Amino acid sequence: MAYQHFIDLSDLTQAQARALLDDAHQRKAARAGLPKGTADADAPLTGYTLAMVFNQPSTRTRLSFDLGMRQLGGQTMIINQTETQLGRGESITDTAQVVSRFADIAMVRTGPHEGITEFAKHADIPVINGLTAFSHPCQIIADLQTFEEHKGRLAGQRIAWLGDGNNVLVSFIHAAALFDFELAIACPAEFMPPQSEIDQARAQGAKIILCETPQQAAQGAACIVTDCWVSMSDDPATAEKRAAAFAPYQVTEEIMALGDEAIFMHCLPAYRESEVTAEVIDGPRSVIFDEAENRCHAQKAILTFCLNLSDTQ
Repeated sequence: MAYQHFIDLSDLTQAQARALLDDAHQRKAARAGLPKGTADADAPLTGYTLAMVFNQPSTRTRLSFDLGMRQLGGQTMIINQTETQLGRGESITDTAQVVSRFADIAMVRTGPHEGITEFAKHADIPVINGLTAFSHPCQIIADLQTFEEHKGRLAGQRIAWLGDGNNVLVSFIHAAALFDFELAIACPAEFMPPQSEIDQARAQGAKIILCETPQQAAQGAACIVTDCWVSMSDDPATAEKRAAAFAPYQVTEEIMALGDEAIFMHCLPAYRESEVTAEVIDGPRSVIFDEAENRCHAQKAILTFCLNLSDTQ
């Protein structure tokens, strides 16, 4: 069976990325008004099974892939590290080959990016990156879908990222090379995203602006995006250091006012009065729950793409 992995947005062509996003829009529109448990009319993944491998905690990734697969007509198996031999030291190589015998496609949410590339190398089925420390491509497809619902086509518009140069931002950088939007980045110097990813995206035509202040990045933006500053794995000293560095990058009403009727996005979980004020995240310009819902529609487009059952190839 012909298939392809979904590891990073930088692996896609512009045509594939555009068609994938269009498919997410179309699948959402096609089931308007239906109960969430009702299958899509075409149910293209009837008979298929998705294995979801979780080495990291999850809410939206778990819910969206599980429901999305069911709406496509398929079924799911959830594999948590603590409940499998992965937690006792079984190799990724062996696990990938075993999962390939029981599932038609796998989604892996893990830490080091090398974990998913190793899994994909040894799997005999398509593998989807549900999150690594390096990138989060599934999140960005949902974010871009949400953007277009509220602000129109991406081309020529400005998205501002404030805060940590993390995995979500890396995938935004990859997306900027595919969708012709301007990405304005404001991060503390010690928390910038990898320069190599910026250079590669720019070489592919991406419009990426590195800004000295969050105010500069937010100026004229159609969308302002941030993420949490502190991970649950950070020790108290690290958390305190990060919070101090990011404090000037908090998204406030004053920052939002610099945009062009900007919407606010955050991949969640969010910490009010930390990276964003409650006034912003709970206000009328916030689209965070549309963004969360769209994870389901985006995952469905990704699943059919990987199994070669859509028009996105």
